[in-house]
Amino acid sequence: MRRALRPDLTLLRELVEDSPELGRRPTRPAPEQWLRDAEARIGTALPPSYRWWLAEYGRGRTLGADIATVVPPECAEDVHEAVSAPWRRSADRLRFAGEPDGGNEYHFALDRTGEAGAGEFPVVRRDGLDGEEYPEAESFAGFLAVHEARSRGLGDGPNPTIARLWRSTPGVLLDSGVLVYGPHGIRERNETFEVARYAPEWVLIGDDSGGTGLFMRRHGRDRTRVYRLGLGAIDENVETEGELVTDDLLTWLEEAGAAG
Repeated sequence: MRRALRPDLTLLRELVEDSPELGRRPTRPAPEQWLRDAEARIGTALPPSYRWWLAEYGRGRTLGADIATVVPPECAEDVHEAVSAPWRRSADRLRFAGEPDGGNEYHFALDRTGEAGAGEFPVVRRDGLDGEEYPEAESFAGFLAVHEARSRGLGDGPNPTIARLWRSTPGVLLDSGVLVYGPHGIRERNETFEVARYAPEWVLIGDDSGGTGLFMRRHGRDRTRVYRLGLGAIDENVETEGELVTDDLLTWLEEAGAAG
């Protein structure tokens, strides 16, 4: 079973800073005491990427859904926005975000610890129309990435592989300098290098920080292979002009140290 990719907090910060609603101003960073009190009341550790977001920003929303926060211990059970409010915990689910007027709810699946790796809990959506539960993301960081992709008109991602990546993390930055883009950067990079003009069947999904891009097909059957090609030599023949890097991007990233 493939391990989930560890949320990249450097890129998560970039995502939030580039998306004002995700870290609404003025922010309300949570002191460590508040975080520990919330965990004690809930009865479980908060997922690391959510805990990080609370400590850095503490308030925000995504696609109309307000994200729960933490508050001073003396009022933790009385404040509607507090993640530790008793009504938010139901058996093995913890509701951390929800749309108004009976819309979708978003829950951490507390019974699936370990599936997402690095202490993260998968996120499930409870549909506001049919009441059924559906997979949404593999981590809180992935939840923000998926929602931001949709808000930017990117759907779930340019192809299924990148969609799977974003369900765990808003991109990956390896120690080698290889950067796989998140939803906050992919459109700008593709526009900068005019990929749609020179290689319309392809999408630039990352680079090596040294002038070489990573490309995948946007359409067709072969949307798993990744090719390396100089960013100054982009044309429609990426497959023949470029160098095959991998036919399994997520495993390649895992082996490079991006897994939880």
